[in-house]
Amino acid sequence: MPHNAAPPGGQGRTRAAVALSGWAALAVTALPGGSPLRWIPVLLFVAFGPGLALLLPGPAAPRPAARLETVALAAPLSLSLATLTATALFLAESFSATVFLVSLAVFCTVAAPLPAVPLPAATRGAAERVKPGPWTDR
Repeated sequence: MPHNAAPPGGQGRTRAAVALSGWAALAVTALPGGSPLRWIPVLLFVAFGPGLALLLPGPAAPRPAARLETVALAAPLSLSLATLTATALFLAESFSATVFLVSLAVFCTVAAPLPAVPLPAATRGAAERVKPGPWTDR
């Protein structure tokens, strides 16, 4: 297996986990209010779920710089999508926590299997330059 190849099924499991994370966050809202088992999964989903659904790497294992870039961009992208969703629901006068979470969960379920948004570090390897030498093809 080449050095940068992903283990078989690894990305598929990650994409499935992101696709199902919204539904899991919605399910834990049935727990008693104020419980950390209720608000921690919801907070993690809203903060990272939609962004990871858009930025998940392709079938090959990403370079370390691309992994860092994915994590760094997932939170602001997720929070931006959550803000837009909440604003649209408020403007439509139909905001509730359930409708909000269902909207984001549907988004993640649809976006997770789609090809990832290309990231500069993933496509160019900008942060990791390999020095040319007799052992490389460059």
